[in-house]
Amino acid sequence: MTHILRIETSIKGEASVSRKLTDRVVSRLTASHAGATVTTRDLAPGVPQIDGSWMSAVYTPAGSRTPDQAKIAGYSDALLDEVKAADVLVIALPVYNFGLPAQLKSWIDHLARKGETFNYTETGPVGLLKNKRAIVALSSDGTKMGSEIDFASGYLRHMLGFFGITDVEFVAADQMVFDPEATLTRAEAEIDRLAA
Repeated sequence: MTHILRIETSIKGEASVSRKLTDRVVSRLTASHAGATVTTRDLAPGVPQIDGSWMSAVYTPAGSRTPDQAKIAGYSDALLDEVKAADVLVIALPVYNFGLPAQLKSWIDHLARKGETFNYTETGPVGLLKNKRAIVALSSDGTKMGSEIDFASGYLRHMLGFFGITDVEFVAADQMVFDPEATLTRAEAEIDRLAA
């Protein structure tokens, strides 16, 4: 059975283009995979930034953590467990100021844990989250995906690959400010052509 993890990041709520795109992606996947399950993690309200307390908490053995460490590590572990349990990640990527939303960057930071999502070897880093697919729904007002001012899509693709997720597809409603209706229609058509 296919398990889908949907990651929402837009602060625009129902007006969000990236949410419209992830709605369509998830609908397409669930229609094509009988019995598929979906977990949604909405990061819009914010994700705590990692800091020294986080590092101390997640790298302290569970049985030796203080109550504060257990709370910090528990939240981070829940994010990690959701990704490990997923077969497909559907990630909303609205481009804010040419980059990722801060809450999406913080989510990635929580996942970047040696021994959990990657290891270093003599030949370089090796991602540990194998055999997963990611579909990223990118939206932007003025930034063209893949252009020299797009610091979001390349970073996200790199980090997913660093974690071992190399089957990554993007659907883009980029440069919405110029022709929003045609741009959204084109992105929806890209979704409809995705291999489910």
